[in-house]
Amino acid sequence: MYKVFVNESPLILTNKLSDNTNGKYFMLNASSINEAISALSSKKLKEAFIYHPNKEEILKKFSKKIPLVVAAGGVVTNKEGKVLFIYREGKWDLPKGKLDKGETIEECALREVEEETGVKGLKIENFLKTTYHIFKRNGGYKLKEVHWFAMRTNYKGELVGEASEGIKKVKWKGPKKIKKALENSYANIRILFKE
Repeated sequence: MYKVFVNESPLILTNKLSDNTNGKYFMLNASSINEAISALSSKKLKEAFIYHPNKEEILKKFSKKIPLVVAAGGVVTNKEGKVLFIYREGKWDLPKGKLDKGETIEECALREVEEETGVKGLKIENFLKTTYHIFKRNGGYKLKEVHWFAMRTNYKGELVGEASEGIKKVKWKGPKKIKKALENSYANIRILFKE
C-alpha cells in the first residue's frame, strides 16, 4: 500500500478491497486517476483508493499515468538537538529537491539541503522513509517521490534560504517550535515526526 497525498488528502494505492472505507475506489487508468485527484483536490472526497491486484506493480503502473519526479531531502539535527526547517509558500517544510542525472539519492539529499539552507558539514545517519504527493506543473499532474534521510551537522554559520526556490526563512527549531510549525505544514512532513 502507498499513501499519496493530494493537498492534505490521501490517495491510497492498494491491492486490497475493503468494505469499511470512507473513500471511493477508482480504477488504475488515466481518466479514473484524474477523477480521483480532482475529487480530492476539490475536497469532494476525504480519501480515495486506486485498486490494482498486484502490489509490486501498482506504483510502477500509477507512475506511467502520472509522471514521476524523484527527490530527496533531510531531517537535519544540530548539536543542540534542534531540527532545520524552511518556510516557503506560506508553510513550514523541510529541505528537499529533485534528483539530478547521474547523482545518487544520498548525494541529492545532501546537495539539496545545503543549497536550500546554506548548512554545510552534513552527514547522513540513516534512511527514514519515502513519501509521495501529487503536485501540478504546466497544467498536468506529477507524482513526487521524496526519499528522506536523518542528517546531523555541527554547522553554526548563517542560514541562507535559496531565494530562487521561494524560501523565505530557514530556522532551527526545538520541540515546542517544531510542534507549532507542524500545525502549518504538510501531511508528508508530519508523518516524518510521528515515528
